[in-house]
Amino acid sequence: MQAEWEPDELIDAWTLTGGDWDLIANNAGVTRLGFAVMLKFYEIGGRFPAYPEEVPPAAVRYLGSLVKVDPALFARYSWSGRSIKYHRSQIRKVYGTRPPTEEDEERWARWLATELCPAETNRDRLATALRRRCRSEKVEPPSTGQVERVVASGCRQFDDAFAATTAGRLGPVACARLEELLSRPNVLAELKSDPGPLGLDTLMAEIGKLSTVRALRLDEAVFAGASDRIVAAWRARAARMYPSDFEDCGDPVRHTLLAALCWTRQAELVDGLVELLTGLIHRINVRAERRVEKELTGELANVPGKRGIFTRLVDAALEHPDDTVREALYPVVPGGVKTLSALARELKATERAAAERVRYQLRGSYSHYYRRMLAPLLAALEFRCNNSAYRPVMDAIGLLARYAGDGSDQKLYAAGEKVPVDGVVPKAWLDGVIGGDGRVERIPYELCVLIALRDALRRREVYVQGAGRWKDPDEDLPVDFEDNRDVHYAELGKPLDAAEFTGGLRKRLDDGLTRLDTALARGTSGGVRIITRQGSPWVSVPKLDKLPEPRNLGALKAEVERRWGTIDLLDILKDTAFITGFTGSFGSVASREVLDRATLSRRLLLVLFALGTNMGIRQMAVTGEHGVGEAELRHVRATFVTRENLRAAVTAVVNATLEARDPEWWGDATSTASDSKRFASWDSNLMTEFHARYGGYGVMIYWHVERGRLCVYSQLKSCSSSEVAAMIEGLLRHGTEAEIEANYTDTHGASLVGFAFTELLGFKLLPRLKNIGAIQLYAPGANQAGWARLEKILKKRPIDWELIARNYDQMVKYATALRLRTAETDQVLRRFTKGGPKQPVYLALEELGRVVRTIFACDYLADEELRREIRTGLQVVENWNSANDKIYYGREGVITGDDREHAEVSMLALHLLQSSLVFINTQLLQVVLRDPAWAGKLTEEDRRGLSPLFWSHVNPYGRFRLDMDTRLDLTAA
Repeated sequence: MQAEWEPDELIDAWTLTGGDWDLIANNAGVTRLGFAVMLKFYEIGGRFPAYPEEVPPAAVRYLGSLVKVDPALFARYSWSGRSIKYHRSQIRKVYGTRPPTEEDEERWARWLATELCPAETNRDRLATALRRRCRSEKVEPPSTGQVERVVASGCRQFDDAFAATTAGRLGPVACARLEELLSRPNVLAELKSDPGPLGLDTLMAEIGKLSTVRALRLDEAVFAGASDRIVAAWRARAARMYPSDFEDCGDPVRHTLLAALCWTRQAELVDGLVELLTGLIHRINVRAERRVEKELTGELANVPGKRGIFTRLVDAALEHPDDTVREALYPVVPGGVKTLSALARELKATERAAAERVRYQLRGSYSHYYRRMLAPLLAALEFRCNNSAYRPVMDAIGLLARYAGDGSDQKLYAAGEKVPVDGVVPKAWLDGVIGGDGRVERIPYELCVLIALRDALRRREVYVQGAGRWKDPDEDLPVDFEDNRDVHYAELGKPLDAAEFTGGLRKRLDDGLTRLDTALARGTSGGVRIITRQGSPWVSVPKLDKLPEPRNLGALKAEVERRWGTIDLLDILKDTAFITGFTGSFGSVASREVLDRATLSRRLLLVLFALGTNMGIRQMAVTGEHGVGEAELRHVRATFVTRENLRAAVTAVVNATLEARDPEWWGDATSTASDSKRFASWDSNLMTEFHARYGGYGVMIYWHVERGRLCVYSQLKSCSSSEVAAMIEGLLRHGTEAEIEANYTDTHGASLVGFAFTELLGFKLLPRLKNIGAIQLYAPGANQAGWARLEKILKKRPIDWELIARNYDQMVKYATALRLRTAETDQVLRRFTKGGPKQPVYLALEELGRVVRTIFACDYLADEELRREIRTGLQVVENWNSANDKIYYGREGVITGDDREHAEVSMLALHLLQSSLVFINTQLLQVVLRDPAWAGKLTEEDRRGLSPLFWSHVNPYGRFRLDMDTRLDLTAA
């Protein structure tokens, strides 16, 4: 039952109707009020209140005014005895209900086990479904404790049945192999671990793991018909178990746990191998280029002051055109002939020469070190392709596989061997691959094949059988699209008719160009002009003027500190948990929970704080005064703190913040700004990559921050992965109650494919265009006479509407795949990256992107306020990034751990802790702003800069004390 009720809600829900008055007619005083409360509470909640405090005080006051009884008398209403029993029987008779029995509970547990548990693992949702069924059967739902027992019983029955079925499908032979695996604890521990740092040794180790799993020969029918969610739950449970824990389980449960772990690890190991392969090939290239660059730099360093020498040579040639070279040029060069010879060597180091040396380095490092990976890799991975354009690559892989195991050291392929060259060997490599007699040399050819394979894998044109993320790209698309096309189009808000879609786009494009042309004519574009720079058209966009600084926000923050003093960051997390109840999101991956909820909540807060500040669990245990040891905290971390649970907790806090916010101060959550921040991380983590701009190794965390400084989504990504995919992922997956319609992003989001997909998905992309000066616009047709002022920047060719219309259905299909998450966003967008042959859908997406980008560019150039809005929006995410360092201070902000799961948990814990700070600060600021003196003091600039993301009143350090019996007074005057 909700605690707070608005006046109109009270009237709608708690008003006594005609029949209600007949029931309470024979009661008076306290009994009359108590009966009315019980009656309406039962009507609304389908059950009786368990204690007086469960009844909302506002409802008691409202009903007291209706029945003409002092609401204070409700405290005298007896919750035991004959009167309340009689009232309950009367109310049950009216609604035709009855209390539950033991037989009901047993029947409900069987219903849960057979109907819901096969598809649902969340116990809260199971409890909600149980209460809904009780109401449909006109049976009062059991108490909270009884509901938990029924749900636990249903889950236990399902687990037992599922384990028995799985063990039966495995058969005695497979079960024996699983038992043997359990007898090798080191092997089991390695099997559960993520890949180590990028390197050949890691690749070979992962191949060994995959061989171990495949040796179990688990049949595909083992988990046939089982929900992926159920198998994932068993896998998560097994991943956190030690060999001794497996031994404590019964045979069917133990075998099911091991089978779920090994079955899911097969696809994960294949995915890891693909990522290792692509990473290693990239590393071979990069290191070769660096070696050559270093060599050339060393050679060129012998000629200092080259620019000055060239200047003197040119001046001397112009001044003495009739003199000989020896007389005119030699004297002006310091060092004479020796210096000129050094310069000649430099000039001879052309791009072609450098490329040849790179190939030489590549060949050397591959043949002497990396080549030994080829045979086991080809034996472990089965490559497939659906695109005929990549048939030569597949034939080349087959050729390599045939020769990989022959053990011969022959340098060339056999004279009669058919070796695919076109589509595999770049033109620059032909001389180094094919000898004078026309035969192909094996080592450079193998390297060309691997480079071509990496390129094809990254674009999803070649896939790997048995993979998860790198599976057949056709499986990314929804299988029911043809049968439910109208439903999918309606969900995206797109018309079924392609002509209607292109017609609407064409009108928007025409209107956008007209709007910009008119703004330039009237001078209302904020100083935007189309000029000529270095002989080419250029769009001149003036810098925006600085807005006045907010004058009262510093005093407002000081007022918060004056009223509440310095607040410990741990207490902010604790009070957020009390108000939002986010600790309820942390269910156990084990089959049962033995910790009581109060103890668990306390330990969870300590663990989450340790992870969110990066101080670590060990440090939390030794610096705190909580009477909890490191072992207890690590148990909670391993059993309860998962990525899924953390995401649910973050969503709960975000939704609670949105509900608590006053729109007068914060507005509506309809737009976000997205950007990434680099965090240093251990190089033993496979995701760790070198970032050229930051000059160090690490990972990226990509944030989606709403304009009120509330981060709705976070995701971990490698430095080289697509930021466009991350942007779209956050818009689709944030899962909060925020209705996001637009997204501000930096130039990284302004790709044609990004514009196309956000248009199809119904979002407005608002990037900051740093290269706006060189932009070119597209006209809807060949006739461009209507926009004379835009003539210089209009492309001569119009938009190909036929191309868009022809591929419209397929584009919507890909957008539906993103919406339904039948594949990861990053993997879907890999098919539409630059390089290689372009499929028709890719060409259509680019053409659609040109249309949408032109429409946006017209608005961007015509409207100075839009440009300012985008800049202000991006400052929001920068503000969020600046707070990361203040909160994630432990271990110098380095993400520790050598696996992706640990890194993601650290990221989400930081997200949760920072969101808790925003939640509490929002409450504190609103308390102050309810004071008319403060509300009237804020200027327009103050309102624009108002932010709950500040920490001047927060203490994140010290010896940590967690007192669960104290609360922060959010009404402090």
